Amino acid sequence: MLQQVKKALRIVSEDFDDEIQLLIDGCLENLDKLGVSIEIDDQGAPVSAQIRLAVIAYCKWQFGNNEDKDQWREIYDRKLAEMQMMTGLTDWGTVEA
Repeated sequence: MLQQVKKALRIVSEDFDDEIQLLIDGCLENLDKLGVSIEIDDQGAPVSAQIRLAVIAYCKWQFGNNEDKDQWREIYDRKLAEMQMMTGLTDWGTVEA
């Protein structure tokens, strides 16, 4: 996932890898807490393309001095709302009666 995000951010250097990985991890943790089910593949990346797109939007929103930050936040928020309504991507647990 790190390489996909770096490519989306147009970063070729390894100088920011720790910061970018922290953003990726923070986004995945955020999605998990908001009820999005995250299945991880053998390389440690989300299986769902929808989740990968959300992570990229999140990182584009959060990383560096980006004049398009507001646009990327809106894209992330819309993607999150979509995922929360998708069958198979949400896990709200069980409700005890």
